[in-house]
Amino acid sequence: MTDAMTYGRYLALDELLAAQHPLSDRHDELLFIIIHQTKELWLKQAIAEIRLALELVRADKPVEAYKSLARVSRIQAVMTLSWEVLTTMTPSDYTRFRDVLGSSSGFQSDQFRAVETLLGVRGGGVPGPLTTEFSAIPSLWDEANAALARAGFDLPSEVLNRDWAQPYAPSQAVEDAWAQVYRDTDRYWELYQLAEKLVDIDDALATWRHKHVLTVSRVIGMKPGTGGTPGVPYLSSTLSKRAFPELWTLRTQL
Repeated sequence: MTDAMTYGRYLALDELLAAQHPLSDRHDELLFIIIHQTKELWLKQAIAEIRLALELVRADKPVEAYKSLARVSRIQAVMTLSWEVLTTMTPSDYTRFRDVLGSSSGFQSDQFRAVETLLGVRGGGVPGPLTTEFSAIPSLWDEANAALARAGFDLPSEVLNRDWAQPYAPSQAVEDAWAQVYRDTDRYWELYQLAEKLVDIDDALATWRHKHVLTVSRVIGMKPGTGGTPGVPYLSSTLSKRAFPELWTLRTQL
């Protein structure tokens, strides 16, 4: 007879709780590890939700995609809140174990870049396996625009048939089409709600980036980041990134 399932076995807690391996004797290193491991777990879930949403939007089922998209923005909120925990670690605390990190850096997170890639932010950095895989397929924004075209909007071929691996270039035609959706929400209610769910995600991603900049600035100031990154200057340069740019610019038209 097999052993009964337990909480610990179901969640593989022995393996999970044994996965933290501080390299120093400093108390705060454990917090640093757990914060980043937890983020990677949430990113794994976000990737699963975005991939499901991609499939549903591609199948012209935007309503069914709403739940996954809403879940992604809430995951992002939890990730942003985790920076608050990390800020309890002072610069003095961090400098006592920073040297053990070597060349490791959050900049190397393949899952974070994979999330960006799935949403529509492509190019830049060294791609990992997931990023490379997802760069070969249309992003969530590409699929949303394809759904817009299937709904009868006239979009240029360079938007609908492009090299998916290349960074997306904002299109006036795309902005005008989505602006029409916003002007007639009763007629295009499903697309309108889809657009707002996407804006929620972009908003949450911008908030996460902003808090990341503040946290890094608070902990290391303007020193270079580990892994050879410029630190705060680089992070600050990402604040203007938008996965769904026309959903922001169309607001000026309304």
